[in-house]
Amino acid sequence: MANDLLSTPAGQDVHREGPLARGIEHKTANIPSDVFLWAALGSMGVSAVLKCLGKKHDALFFGQWTAPFLLLGVYNKVVKVAGHDQEDKGENEIGADLGRM
Repeated sequence: MANDLLSTPAGQDVHREGPLARGIEHKTANIPSDVFLWAALGSMGVSAVLKCLGKKHDALFFGQWTAPFLLLGVYNKVVKVAGHDQEDKGENEIGADLGRM
């Protein structure tokens, strides 16, 4: 557990990600953010069409995909901004970044 923390000069601890999270971040960082937006809009469209066709349960099924797609898009953006890219920096750079916050 001690290996999961980086002590910075500012006295703040920075948590490192495990191998699974690093792998997921590496894969999701390669996906454009607008893919998740289009997926969310597509699920709303499919839901609306199915609702108009009278398939209420199918419409609810596809309509409920919208929020997870948007959450995945937010996660994707966070990974790109503050995820594994921060890990590439040296310990001193991370401490300097935290000191500026």
